[in-house]
Amino acid sequence: MNSYYDPADLGKFSEIGKEAPHLATKFFDYYQAVFSEGELTEREKALIALAVAHSVQCPYCIDAYTQSCLEKGSNLAEMTEAVHVANAIRGGASLVHGIQMRKVAEKLSQ
Repeated sequence: MNSYYDPADLGKFSEIGKEAPHLATKFFDYYQAVFSEGELTEREKALIALAVAHSVQCPYCIDAYTQSCLEKGSNLAEMTEAVHVANAIRGGASLVHGIQMRKVAEKLSQ
């Protein structure tokens, strides 16, 4: 596959800490704690992560959390619904900024 994003790079994620291991360790410890079972199940957290991955358009995260969702028992219908939730929030956020555009346009048109 020819792409700017190489799926094999996901496996090299830990290398990001080579030049700043103290920061990487803090990040990965935090990351692991966030995704541990808590008030939300690991499965619910994976669905949230999948939705956010689509919202921020991270192909590595989409690959990782698609796999994680399936491993934790989600089905394709649940995963698709999560992606639609992300899309609705992102689309709504774009549209609500239209109010800002309208206010500026009205001010400049006076």
